[in-house]
Amino acid sequence: MAAPRAVRIKLSADERATLERRVRRRNIARADAQRAEIVLKAADGANNSEIAAAVGVTRQTVRIWRVRFAEQRLDGLSDEPRCGAPRRIDDDRIEAIIVKTLEAKPANATHWSTRDMAKAVGISTSSVHRIWRAFSLQPHRAETFKLSSDPQFVEKVRDIVGLYLDPPDKALVICVDEKSQIQALDRTQPLLPMRPGQIERRTHDYERHGTTTLFAGFIAAVNAPATIRAGEVIGRCKSRHRSSEFRAFLDEVENNVPTEFDIHVVMDNASSHKTKMIRDWFAKRPRWHMHFTPTSSSWLNQVERFFALLSQKQIKRGAHSSVKALIKDIESFIEKHNVNPTPLRWTKSADDILASIERFCRRTLDTQPKGG
Repeated sequence: MAAPRAVRIKLSADERATLERRVRRRNIARADAQRAEIVLKAADGANNSEIAAAVGVTRQTVRIWRVRFAEQRLDGLSDEPRCGAPRRIDDDRIEAIIVKTLEAKPANATHWSTRDMAKAVGISTSSVHRIWRAFSLQPHRAETFKLSSDPQFVEKVRDIVGLYLDPPDKALVICVDEKSQIQALDRTQPLLPMRPGQIERRTHDYERHGTTTLFAGFIAAVNAPATIRAGEVIGRCKSRHRSSEFRAFLDEVENNVPTEFDIHVVMDNASSHKTKMIRDWFAKRPRWHMHFTPTSSSWLNQVERFFALLSQKQIKRGAHSSVKALIKDIESFIEKHNVNPTPLRWTKSADDILASIERFCRRTLDTQPKGG
C-alpha cells in the first residue's frame, strides 16, 4: 500500500512573514520555532523526511504539524488546551519576565537569582526556574572570551586550517608549544579515597616541590606512509623555557621525524619562538616551515588539546613529592598516549570559522549602546 502523499502547503505573504519572525525571534519557545520552520520548509517544497532531518524531529511530528497548518493555518500551530488546572502565569507575564531577565539588573547585584526575580515579579522561585529553563536562560553563569587583534588574523587562520584539512604532499604537520610552570604539588596529609556514598577527599593546602616545563609537539597530520603517526606526541621536560631550551627541543623533534619529509611547524607568538637563535635554526633547514597562530588564538594550536588532557587526567589531581616524580608521570602519560594515538579531527573550514567570528562580532556590536 502506497504511503499517503504529504499535504501541500501554500503560504500568503503575511503568513510567511509571521513564520519567519517566529524562527528568528530569541524569546520564543523552541517548539514554536520548530513548528514555524517545518511549515516554511514544507511551503518551499521539501518532503517530510528532508524536513525531519533538517529540523531534528521525527517524520510523524512533521506530518502532524503540516496537516494542522493546512487545516487551521497559523492557529493550528498553537498547543491544544490540556486538562488540569488553568495556567496562572499568562504569556504576557512570561514575556515580561524574559525581557526583565535579559535587559535589566537587580538593584543590589550584577545578575538575577531565582529568588531576586521571584521577589521582583511576584511569583514563586520554582516558577522562575521553570521559565528560565524553558527559554535556556542561566543568569548565574558567565564565560570569558578574547578576540584576536592580529592584523594578519584572516591570513593566518586560512594558512593553519589549510594545513590541517589539506596538508601538502609528503609533509608532516606538527603543533608545538610549551606548558610552563607545571608544579609538583603534594598534599599536607594523606587523601581519603572514594567509597560508596562519599567522594574522594583531600586537604585544601599543599606543599610545593618545584616546577618543570613540558615542551611538546603534537603530530597533526602525516601525508605519506611513515613510522610516525598522526596523533603521536613528542615531549621533553626542561627546567626552564627559554629559546635555548626551545632550540634543544626542536633538535629532539628533528631526530624523531622522517628525514625525507617537509616539516610544517605550527606555533604561537611567544618571544622564545622568535629569537635570532630560532630564526637561524630554521634558516639552516629549508625543509622546515614556520606557521604562527594569530595572537590570542591558542585554540588553533592542536597541542593545546593534548595539554588539556594531560592536566585533566594526570596533573590536576596528582600528588608529587618531587619534580622528578612529576616528570616521570608526565613521560609515562605521553608513552601510553603514543601506544594508540588518536589524531584530532578538524571539521571547520577557515570560511566557517571566520563566518562564526563575524556573527559573534555583529551580535557583540548589537548589544552596545548607540551613540557616544
